[in-house]
Amino acid sequence: MNSAPERLKSTFSLLDRFVTPVAQIVTRIAFGQAFALTGWGKLTNLDRTVAFFESLGIPAPSIQAPMVATIEFVGGLLLVFGLGTRVAAALLTCTMLVALMTAHGGDIAAGFRLDKGFDEAAPVPYLVATLWLLAKGPGALAIDALIAKRHGK
Repeated sequence: MNSAPERLKSTFSLLDRFVTPVAQIVTRIAFGQAFALTGWGKLTNLDRTVAFFESLGIPAPSIQAPMVATIEFVGGLLLVFGLGTRVAAALLTCTMLVALMTAHGGDIAAGFRLDKGFDEAAPVPYLVATLWLLAKGPGALAIDALIAKRHGK
């Protein structure tokens, strides 16, 4: 007969098999669209973005601003579709680390506040999401999964 801890472990294992893929797609879509929107906002207001990067003392702001905007826009779209998820997540993680160190002055506690709209939130929740996707991957409901299945991986 199974002990209570064994039954609990088995229940959580079963739950994990069903919840993890849902969490992966929800995370990809929620944060992916947020990244795409913020990236698009930066791209369509590039002069303002360059000026903001300049004010933060970011080197080569006229190069960095369009690069970051493109990473956020394209990376966000890639997350939504689950294509190149880990690469997109890695690049977006880097942008969130830089945002935390520059725009938010390295204030990690302030980085967790969600007192603004989701699209204006501090970088830590975004950082957590990209790190999680980097570690766990896109999930079964992603183009990456279809490609892997087609190639027998």
